[in-house]
Amino acid sequence: MLLRRYKPDDFEALYAIEEACFQPPFRFGRRYMQKLIAAPQSATWIAESEARLAGFAIVEWNQEMQGVIAYIQTIEVAPEFRRRGIGAALMHRAQESAREAGAAVMWLHVAAENAAAIRLYEEHGYRYFGNEEHFYAPGRAAHLYRKALLADEATEAAQRS
Repeated sequence: MLLRRYKPDDFEALYAIEEACFQPPFRFGRRYMQKLIAAPQSATWIAESEARLAGFAIVEWNQEMQGVIAYIQTIEVAPEFRRRGIGAALMHRAQESAREAGAAVMWLHVAAENAAAIRLYEEHGYRYFGNEEHFYAPGRAAHLYRKALLADEATEAAQRS
């Protein structure tokens, strides 16, 4: 598997994954997806496997009063490439981008019923910190998760020593 930065030629394959992963009205529109990718304080990472676009992640960061805070807009893996560690690799690379931008914390929304994604986030140190009712649609809640990135970086450095 290869992880690399997004290139404009990737958009059609990237959006095909969005269409495979989410049905309307839960899918990002094309213009909105392009806006997320083009945001100056963001990074879009592509995972390639078997010479195909297998998944992607979009992370953004902003300066807040308490410092730089990062947000995972989305991590998506094409159905035929799931359970191969691609989501975890994309998440790790998104975290690295956020750290490089100076983010101390990364957070995200995840559909309350998405057990696979929740398991992935929890296995990688994300902790539940709230719920947002009707986030995705009426009756469709999101859980909020966050992770301290700077503490994670210190732990990883200590483990390498």
